[in-house]
This record gives sequence, C-alpha cells and structure tokens, in this order.
Amino acid sequence: RGLGDVYKRQILYNTVMKMTDSKNLAELLFPLITKTPSEYEALYPPRQLKEGARVTRFAPSPTGFLHFGNLFTCLISYKIAKSTDGIFYVRVEDTDQKRKVDGAVEVMLRGLSYYGIKPDEGVIAENEEKGIYGPYKQSERKDIYQAYAKQLVEEGLAYPCFCSEEELERIRESQEHEDIKGYYGEYAACRNLSFEEISKKIAAGEKWTLRLKSPGSIDKKCVFEDMIKGKIEMPENVQDIVLLKSDGIPTYHFASVVDDHLMRTTHIVRGDEWISSCPIHLQLNKLLGFKTPKFVHVAPIMKAEGEGKRKLSKRKDPEAAVTYYSEQGYPSESVNEYMMTLANSNFEDWRRANKAEDINKFPFNIKKMSVSGALFDIAKLDDISKTVISVMDCKKVFELSHEWAKEYCEPLARLYEADFEYATAILNIDRGNKKPRKDIAKWSDIPDYISYMYDETLSPDYTLCGNATADLAAKVLKIYKNSFDINDDKDNWFERIKAICPEVGCTPNVKEYKQSPEAFAGHVGDVSTVIRVALTGRTNTPDLYSITKLLGKQRVAERLNKALKHYEEEI
Repeated sequence: RGLGDVYKRQILYNTVMKMTDSKNLAELLFPLITKTPSEYEALYPPRQLKEGARVTRFAPSPTGFLHFGNLFTCLISYKIAKSTDGIFYVRVEDTDQKRKVDGAVEVMLRGLSYYGIKPDEGVIAENEEKGIYGPYKQSERKDIYQAYAKQLVEEGLAYPCFCSEEELERIRESQEHEDIKGYYGEYAACRNLSFEEISKKIAAGEKWTLRLKSPGSIDKKCVFEDMIKGKIEMPENVQDIVLLKSDGIPTYHFASVVDDHLMRTTHIVRGDEWISSCPIHLQLNKLLGFKTPKFVHVAPIMKAEGEGKRKLSKRKDPEAAVTYYSEQGYPSESVNEYMMTLANSNFEDWRRANKAEDINKFPFNIKKMSVSGALFDIAKLDDISKTVISVMDCKKVFELSHEWAKEYCEPLARLYEADFEYATAILNIDRGNKKPRKDIAKWSDIPDYISYMYDETLSPDYTLCGNATADLAAKVLKIYKNSFDINDDKDNWFERIKAICPEVGCTPNVKEYKQSPEAFAGHVGDVSTVIRVALTGRTNTPDLYSITKLLGKQRVAERLNKALKHYEEEI
C-alpha cells in the first residue's frame, strides 16, 4: 500500500509539473495575449433568434473572381438562413495576404448583390462592416485566434514546432510506405520537447509554428451527419496540424472553427471537397469546447464532356466565372431561376404551378438537393431566360438591356439613345400576348434581334422559303409597293395581302392550298413571307404588321423597291 501511495504522489507531481510547464509555455509563446477565451465568449454571446432560425455565412478568400460554384453554394447558404428568419453574413478569409487580389472583395459583393444576395451583417463593402460579431475580416482577428491557441497550449493540446521545410521534406520521404503520411506520432519530431528545450530554441531565435497535439487514434472513426449526404464515417484525425504559422497568422482550419463558433454559425454550407477536413474540424471543436455546427456539403456543378462529365472548370469553361453572365447579359432573375432548378429537384414543378409567383416564396428544402451534383446546361439556362424575359414588360427589357449596353455594347447603346421611344416600341412587339415570343435569352441577343429595324444595322438577305420564288416575289412586290397604306389597321393591312393572292396565282386560304397544292403557286403565307423578307431580310420575325408600322412609310417603300430590283435581276 505504501508503494502505491508513493506512485500516486509521483503521478500527481508529474501532472502538476506538466500543467505548470504548459502554463509557462503558453506565457512564453504568447506574452502579449492577455484576453482569455472566456472574455471573447462574453463579447460574442449566443444570438437571440427565434427557435429554428439558422445562421449561415459566405466566407470567400479575396484571391480572384467569383466562381459560379461559389455563387451557387452562397445561394444555398442564403436560402437556408432566409427560409428560417435567420442571419446570413459575409466573412472574408484573407489570412493569405500574398494571394490577395486588390478589389476582389468589392467584385464579389457586387456579384452577390446582382443576384439578390444581400448579407444581414458582415463585410458589406470593401472597407465597411455591419454587425456586432466582427471584425469580419480574418486578418483583423489575430489576437482572437492567439487567445484560443494560448488556451490549447495551457491545456497541453498544442505545442511549438521548429522543423524546417527541409526537415519536413525528410519526414515525408521517410513515409513512402506508410498508409498515413504527415506530421503525427513518431514522425512528430517536436511533439515531446521539454519546456527547457523549447525555451532554449526560442531564446536562440528559432522560428516556430504552433501545432495541435492531436489525441486522435488511427484505429478510431469519427461519425457525423451531413444534411445532404447523410451519415458519414471517416478515420479520426491523427495529424498534428499547424494551427498558427510562423508569423502568428492562423491556418484556414483553426481560423474558420474559431470564427464559426464566435459568430454563432449554425450551418456550414460549403463544397463537398471540404468533407475531407471534417475530422479536423470535429476534433478542433471538441478540444476547444465548441458545439459543432451542422454540415451542408454541396456537390460540385458538373458539365457533360463526351460520354462522361467533369467539374465546371474556371480554366476550361468561360461560364464558370460569374462575370460571364453579366457580360453576356443574362438577367439576374434568369440565373436565379436556373440555379434553383439545380438546387431543388421540385422547383420546376413548383414554377409550373406558380408561373407568376415571386421566386423567394418557393419553399427551399435542403433534403431536395442532389447528393451527386447537378449538371450544368447552358441550353437550359437559355430556355429559362427566354421565358423570364418574355414576360417582362417592354420598359423593363429596355432599361435592363440599356444598362447592359452602356457597359458592354456601345453600338446598341447608341441606337437606343438616338430614339428611346422607337427602341422601346421595337422591344414591345409581340410582348404581352398570351403566348409571348421567346426570342431573347440574354441582352447580347438584342443587337441581332433588332438589327433589321435600323437601316445602319440591316443586312439584306433575300433568300426565300416555302413556295416563294424570285418570280413570285417580283410579282407580289410590284403590287404591294403600290397598295400598302401605312395607316391601315391590322385587319385592313392583312386584307390587302390576301387581295394580292389571286393576282399572283396564290390562294388566300391555306387549307384550300393543302387540298389542291398543284392548283396554286402558293398561299397567303408565302405572300407574307415575300414581304417579310423584303422588309427584314428574314423569314421568321415577330408580328409583321407591327414591324411595318414602326418602320414607317419611307423605310418600307425603300426596302420594297430594293427587294423588287434584286428579284427582277435574279429572274
């Protein structure tokens, strides 16, 4: 019994000494950090929100353009918060100052705003923040991270590592035949340095990083529930990952875990390439005493290639950049509609049943998201956008396309600005019908779509179709150029066209032609085609009567005469 008491006292003594060494080490490494995690917990208290309200975030790095996949994931994050009367915030993860691109934050925020994503708090402009849980730029939160790092050192859960890049490379080379590669266990050269050894190295000016002393085991698993993927089981983290770099700046893993906790994030929405980081994040949350937020891992947007498919690539695919959509002139409503078809499998059914309903009223559901990843289809985006634009009034189409043209298409802007009323009237043709035409998918389609309405952009093409021939065209135009009246209403205008039919061997009745095609040179549709081609250079246009009225008497007469001359020369 006496020996047992001695042994217990020795264990207690060793424990106390370790605790003392850990506290001394924490003070040695972080002498300027006086604020404790408890103080930060009080400074950033739990949010007072209604039960079930979710707090989500968009946390970009300011290193380049906004990727379509980023926008898609951000939209999901935004919808999760908004559908529960929660909070959506923007946090900028700018700890890697070497890769920072000036103005990138402003570009990203403008991109979000264009698609109706407006943060409740966080970074709302390049140098402007809103909310009490800031600062929302990680580069301004260094002391916060170091306070939590200091606590981990005090608890014996973190230590300084003095290994050089060359030493780390030698460790990697020695692990050639290991299943797990990295800095852990017997390969963690600095893990068991004594306080005295560490003190000497620091006194000698040796640089250090702070590593986690992982309690993970190779034989154990961590299990968590993903809100899209379901139950996921992975090996525990055994790596002594770096928490702070040699300049005291945190790594992504450490900073994001601390920030998500202090900003009281409830749901982390991110690409599923981050699933591999979950064991680290779960472990860090547990060791820091945090409640782990729910994970929502979104599958990447895929693109068909040959018989297979691949991730949408910013190197290969111009549509991967969100700026592509504004440059091409897709309205934000179109892109949002399209993204919701990718996000929820039941959205299209809902839209068919609620054609005029605000998209924000769609009951977004995480459980309706694809586990494997949605397939990007530019043709489908075009179809959706045509529908969206077809139900806009002409004033909105003009205003949105004019704003686009001022930035991306100066010739169109000049045409618009030469006569606003004329341009608006062109865009109003066939608009507001029960079945509106769907000719425009994006504003960049408009220059070609309206080109025949302006003499300076008209490209005459007298190619005919159907039963129309050069001989028939010449006969029709000789009569029509002398009979058309620009003041006719639509009924009278069409009666004049039908009246031409018998004079040129055609029938004004299409059914009659179908019954006896050999008896006629064509029908009223062919006569209309001749006039359409003469005025527009196209066989398919919106309402020909409206086009004729807008072109006016002089333009119509000039174009009819030019076309007649062409067909007479052809004959």
